[in-house]
Amino acid sequence: MSVERIRRFLSEAGPGTPCLVVDTDTVAERVRELVREFPHARLRYAVKANPEPAVLRAVLGAGGGFDVASPAEIEACLAAGAEPAALSYGNTIKKPAHIAFAWARGVRDFTTDAPGDLAALAEHAPGASVSVRILVDGPASATPFGQKFGCEPDQAADLLAEADRLGLDAAGVAFHVGSQQPDPAAWEAGVAAAAKIFADCAARGVRLRRLNIGGGFGITYREAVPSLAGYARAIRAAVAAYFPDEPEVLFEPGRAVVAEAGLIRTEVVLVATRFGRRWVYLDVGRYNGLAETENEAIPYRLEPVDRGGERGPVVLAGPTCDGDDVLYQRTPYELPLSLRAGDRIDILDAGAYTASYSSVAFNGIPPLRTYCLEGGALADGA
Repeated sequence: MSVERIRRFLSEAGPGTPCLVVDTDTVAERVRELVREFPHARLRYAVKANPEPAVLRAVLGAGGGFDVASPAEIEACLAAGAEPAALSYGNTIKKPAHIAFAWARGVRDFTTDAPGDLAALAEHAPGASVSVRILVDGPASATPFGQKFGCEPDQAADLLAEADRLGLDAAGVAFHVGSQQPDPAAWEAGVAAAAKIFADCAARGVRLRRLNIGGGFGITYREAVPSLAGYARAIRAAVAAYFPDEPEVLFEPGRAVVAEAGLIRTEVVLVATRFGRRWVYLDVGRYNGLAETENEAIPYRLEPVDRGGERGPVVLAGPTCDGDDVLYQRTPYELPLSLRAGDRIDILDAGAYTASYSSVAFNGIPPLRTYCLEGGALADGA
């Protein structure tokens, strides 16, 4: 198990805290599992979840490609050995210079959702394959995207027709149901909307072929979510119901690939009682690794390393001189009553959106250090 391998490394190497350790063998296992569940789809790992070179190599070695959002992510994937054809530029918010950079590096697949971005693609990536992202509702997700990404579905056919007119390859439709989405049925609305857009474009003489269903597959933190097989069954059924001819399917998992492969070891800095509540301050917080505790969206599992015994409720906070660096006040957590400064705590399933979300040096605190394991040993370059 990845936790056992990680704890063995922590015991033997004794790195300082806080640190994130990622078992890339588990990353590869998750990619292979996803590929098995979606056998006719192309996997594009969302690099933003964890861009460590060893993670990228594991994804690539297990048969995955990459969903990139910036020139730096493109460079990282190419350096890991990926071919440009395995990259898809999924960020709809990009400078013309970034489009030109991607095109010069051989990237040919892009996602767009606005006329201005489409015009920039036509100018700086002539002939590129383009999918139009539509807005779909994902109310059950832990971190919904709101209205930041995606055009209204009834605008998508116009954008795709314009892409065709501009000499681009109007490939298809993309959508995302929000991160940590626990409801497999959430994908049906996007699939249905995409099927209508396919039909509308066909009526205009534009033949689409690609359906990008995004990511969003949940993992079990403190509450159970469906298995990957459960998500896959629901999505395959929706595609079969709305598409008589199966389209090319792309999907962009991030959390489902790398979250369960990672563990953060942290140290208790202070235990204090404030207004009748026991506060536990850790050396990791919202600014150096636990950004997804904002609004208490992601409830990580915690396991004390050094102490057991009777437990009691706590408020959990980070180390910075900032009032917002509070992790959990409403979500109930209990830790040993004997907990003291210097004790260690493991934060499980922390491989995604932790180190990659760290600030550069708020309060002078460095970003979360990351160690990657391959075959139980420290990976090359880690």
